[in-house]
Amino acid sequence: MTGYLLAAAFLLPLVASELNHCIIKREREKCMERITQHNPSDNYELVCPWMWDNLTCWQAASVGEVVVVNCPEFFHDVMSPEDEMEKVSRNCTEDGWSEPFPHYFEVCFPYENITKPDMYYASVKALYTVGYSTSLVSLTTAMVILCRFRKLHCTRNFIHMNLFVSFILRAISVFIKDGVLYAQEDSDHCFTHTVPCKAVMVFFHYCVMSNYFWLFIEGLYLFTLLVETFFPERRYFYWYTIVGWGTPTICVTVWAVLRLHFHDTGCWDTNENTALWWVIKGPVVASIMINFVLFIGIIIILVQKLQSPDIGGNESSIYLRLARSTLLLIPLFGIHYTVFTFSPEDVSKKERLVFELGLGSFQGFVVAVLYCFLNGEVQSEIKRKWRSWTVNQYFAVDLKQQRHPSLASSGVNGGTQLSILSKSSSQIRMSSPMAENANISLPT
Repeated sequence: MTGYLLAAAFLLPLVASELNHCIIKREREKCMERITQHNPSDNYELVCPWMWDNLTCWQAASVGEVVVVNCPEFFHDVMSPEDEMEKVSRNCTEDGWSEPFPHYFEVCFPYENITKPDMYYASVKALYTVGYSTSLVSLTTAMVILCRFRKLHCTRNFIHMNLFVSFILRAISVFIKDGVLYAQEDSDHCFTHTVPCKAVMVFFHYCVMSNYFWLFIEGLYLFTLLVETFFPERRYFYWYTIVGWGTPTICVTVWAVLRLHFHDTGCWDTNENTALWWVIKGPVVASIMINFVLFIGIIIILVQKLQSPDIGGNESSIYLRLARSTLLLIPLFGIHYTVFTFSPEDVSKKERLVFELGLGSFQGFVVAVLYCFLNGEVQSEIKRKWRSWTVNQYFAVDLKQQRHPSLASSGVNGGTQLSILSKSSSQIRMSSPMAENANISLPT
C-alpha cells in the first residue's frame, strides 16, 4: 500500500489545479459515504474491504475477485479523450489488495504530460491577470475621458460607457473571486458553505453576464442605427439599460435561489448540475448567437453601402474599408465567443481556458483603444481642449506681465506677446476645420 500512496503523493503536486483538487476532495467524500453505508458485519466473508487510495474508491471484494475502475476524473484535464477510457484494476488476494495494474502513472498520466499541468495553469492565470489589469486601467481612463467632455455625451457614447463599466466590473469580479477562492494553496473552498463565498460567486456571474448583454446591446444599437433612419434614441436607451443590467439581475437571482434549494454544495464555483447552470448559460448563449446574426446583417449592409456609386473608390479600397470595419466590430460584438458556444463544458478544456480567459481578458483593452483612444470624435475634442488650455495660458502670462512690468525685461514685451497670441489664435482657427475634416472617426 505504501507504493501507491507514495505515487499518489508524487502525482498530486504535478496535476495540482484548484478545480482538480476539489474533485479529489469531492470523490473522497463520496467514497467515505459509501463506506459508512455498508455494515462491516455484512462483509465478513470479504477479505478486501472498501478502500480509498487517495485517487479512487475501491469496493469490497472476496479473494480471487478482480475489481476494475476507470481512470479518475482527476486526470481528465491532462488526458486525451481516448485515454479517458483506460482502466485500472486490483486483485483481491489472501493478503489484501494488490497494487493497481496497470499503474495510474502508466495509463492515466502519460509521461509527456508530467511537467505540463502546473506550468499550464500558472501560465493561463498569469496571462489573464495581465489582461484584466491592462483592461481595467485602459477602461477606467476611457471612462474618465468620456465623462469629462460634455460634447461626447450622446446615446452612442452612453452605450459605450455602460459597456466599459461592465468590462470593469468583470475584471474586478475576477480578481475578487481569485482572492477569495484561491488565496490559499490548500483549496479549503472546496467544501466551504459560507455566505460571503457564495455572494462572491453570485457577483461574479452577474458581472460576466452583464458584460455579455452589453455586448449584445452594442450590436443591437448599431444594427438599429443602420436599418432605421429615424428612431428615438433616448427612449431606446432606457430599454437598453433595462435589458443590459436588469436581465442579468433576474437570471442570476433565479439561479441563486434554485442553487440554494436544490444544489447547495461548496462555494457554488462548480456546476455539476447542468440544468441549473443553463439558467445563466442559456441567456448568454442566446445573446452571443443573436449578436452573431446581427454582425452578419451589419456586414451585408456595409457591403451594400460600400458598393454604392455614391461612395466611390476602386475595388481594393472597398474591400479594405470592409475588412477594417469587420475587424473593428469583432471585439465590440464579442464574435470570438461563438467558437466554443455550443461545445460541452468538458471538451477542449485547455483551449477554452486560453481562448476565453487568456485572450478574452484583453477584450476590454481592445475595445477601449478602438472606441475611445482612436476615436476621431474623442481625439478632436481632446485637441480642442488642449488648444483652449494653451490659449488661456497665453492670456494668463500676458496679464501677469501687465501686473508686473519687471517681467517684460525678458525681451518680449506685452505688445509682442499679444501679437504672437493673435497670430497663434488665427492659425489655430484656420487649422481647426482642416484638422476636423481630415480626422476620420472610427465606426462607433
